[in-house]
Amino acid sequence: MSPWPLIFAVIGTLVTNATISAQEEFYKGKIVRIVAGASAGGGLDTYSRTIARHMRKYIPGNPTIVVENMPGAGGLIMVNHLAKVAKPDGLTIGNFIGDLIGLQLLGRPGVEADFLKLGYVGVPLRDTAACAFTKASGITSVEKWLAAKAPVKLGSTGPMTGIDNTPRILKALLGLPIQIVAGYKGTSEIRLAAESGELAGACWVWGSIKPGWRNAIQSGDVVVVLQNRPQPHPDLPHVPLAADLAKTREVRELLHISDLSPISFTYAIAAGSPADRLQTLRRGFMDTMKDAEFLADAEKSKVLIDPMAGDEVEKTVNRFLRLEPAMATKLKEIFSAQ
Repeated sequence: MSPWPLIFAVIGTLVTNATISAQEEFYKGKIVRIVAGASAGGGLDTYSRTIARHMRKYIPGNPTIVVENMPGAGGLIMVNHLAKVAKPDGLTIGNFIGDLIGLQLLGRPGVEADFLKLGYVGVPLRDTAACAFTKASGITSVEKWLAAKAPVKLGSTGPMTGIDNTPRILKALLGLPIQIVAGYKGTSEIRLAAESGELAGACWVWGSIKPGWRNAIQSGDVVVVLQNRPQPHPDLPHVPLAADLAKTREVRELLHISDLSPISFTYAIAAGSPADRLQTLRRGFMDTMKDAEFLADAEKSKVLIDPMAGDEVEKTVNRFLRLEPAMATKLKEIFSAQ
């Protein structure tokens, strides 16, 4: 029997132990900052504080982890801070809404980060874009939506946010009758507007719809009529898929590629950070996602957990920002439409 497999295994173990030892020496006694690109109390903040309470035990050296808030421009101020101010040392983790990468595709001014170069740590919830309407609006099924005689009013917080992008995509690719009503400060304000009859509903991530409208969904006063993902979400087994309404393969591909809801709660470190520290944070993040105490804390905090590893987040970002020219042009037209 050849001795080489055993030799390679021993060498691999030595290298791994040396890496862990180096990371332990670096992180011991340090402070890791998780900077949430939103105000306290929202989804980004809640995820970050829940993760911060548990992740330190999965990073060699057990550093202290603190959460800071840096709201503004939908999270872009924090992303620019990550790109221009934060040191690329693995001690600052930015938390932002993944839809922001669309600003780079559009070439919008004010984007100082190159999203292709950030070091992606992970996502706690592989979220799902869905459309929910009040029963009073009369839109209780996708068939009724398609048959609506007037554009259906959907709330939005502003351009290049998931709650704005999803209806734009559905209107452009599937021909659904939609009137986007922008200017709302957040999803709680949109829910109130829908409940008062000002709006019919909105399309945003299930991870926010479910806790925010839990009672109304259970009572039937709010109905989820459409979801955009390859297969039905476990919570929504009978809700139609947007892809099922697509008439061509190109439309199905655009529905899939343009949907950034799976990376809605992205964690990343500055470009140029040491690769071994990025891998350490990726492992620590995913180990935290499986921790029993963390999962119990997440349930108590009413946040859903279905994680995506950092390397998969990186692939998702690359797939979106390195589209073939024809696809990129089509998405630019959709996101730029008035």
